[in-house]
Amino acid sequence: MKKQFSRWLATAAALLCLCGLAQVSALGQDAPNPPVGKGFVVQDKFGGWIFGYGVDQSGTEGVLSEDLELPDGNLLIATETFDLNTGAIIATVERQNETQDNFVTLGVFGSHIGLRQDQHVAGGYVVKRTYNTLNPLSGNKMNGVWLPPLDDKKQLLEDVEGDQGNPNVAVMASTFNCCSRLVFSSNVAADRFGPFVTLTDPVFTGGVPPLLAYDSATNQAVVAQAQGAPYSIPQIGLVNLTTRSVTEFTGLGFGFVNGLAVDSATGIACTTTETDNSAEFYNLATKTGFIVSLPVIGKYSGATVAIDPLHKLFLIAHPVPAAPGQVHVYDENGNLIESIVGLSMGPGGATIAVNPSKRTAFILAPGRGQGLSALQSFTY
Repeated sequence: MKKQFSRWLATAAALLCLCGLAQVSALGQDAPNPPVGKGFVVQDKFGGWIFGYGVDQSGTEGVLSEDLELPDGNLLIATETFDLNTGAIIATVERQNETQDNFVTLGVFGSHIGLRQDQHVAGGYVVKRTYNTLNPLSGNKMNGVWLPPLDDKKQLLEDVEGDQGNPNVAVMASTFNCCSRLVFSSNVAADRFGPFVTLTDPVFTGGVPPLLAYDSATNQAVVAQAQGAPYSIPQIGLVNLTTRSVTEFTGLGFGFVNGLAVDSATGIACTTTETDNSAEFYNLATKTGFIVSLPVIGKYSGATVAIDPLHKLFLIAHPVPAAPGQVHVYDENGNLIESIVGLSMGPGGATIAVNPSKRTAFILAPGRGQGLSALQSFTY
């Protein structure tokens, strides 16, 4: 439906705080170098809502898309690249004015490839979705296409997840009619796709979509969710994208799964759950895990999880309605390393885009324009 992302963001905008000072409490170890805390702000060029972003973990640039509502109700949409060291906008990759279409950055995948979804709108509805690539991202121009084998009239792409440096990604899509969900692999650069794997467990096909991660070492998609919250227990699904086999095990915690990330090198996954303000750590090979309580910052749950595979750290967003939130940094043994506090962020923390070599990350934040028009950087 038209502007589904806009409605979600607009509804949640009242929960945002536009300011806050960053502080850090380091637990159990010395502060890393560079100093931990809030860094610079990436302000998009035209001041519109940001719809998706990503960073090149082995490069110097990031990418974002924005959507600015014009006085006549039409939109200015643009995709821009930015400098990972300063936050300055490098180039406007593409701009359209007086449109109802939308650009959504899906992330950076493979070797320096930026991926964007274009939503084409007619009569107030998204009628077609196409996908374009920046290959490489540093070229600052759209120069390729990605053609997932989905029927726009029947199927909706929901998520793409991958490990940068590995050419493959996991893709998740759903059908418009209840209730079916598909997972498959893709080589983005080569525009190749693996076979569809249909998920049949109602936990993964129900009203709340599962979260998706990709284990590149085993070529497995990892999905996690619970239905019937607040006291339902999550299920973890392992989808072999080569053999198409699906195995499941019962997870930990209570309520909806809010965040999921996987370290492919170790096979360790981390989730957050809605009801009990906890994080869960799993060994995917043994299908076992343990649970830890997040720092108490009120009756609020952890949200997005991201992985720093270089330093074996999980970053967990912990938003607070109408106030600055926090990002907690855990090692893979469940030890809390530090908490970066006072970070203004979008509802749910949105995506944490991590640049492991510099120990910096970016999270969606209020800016000088309409709503969530900026990315806040921080070091950890």
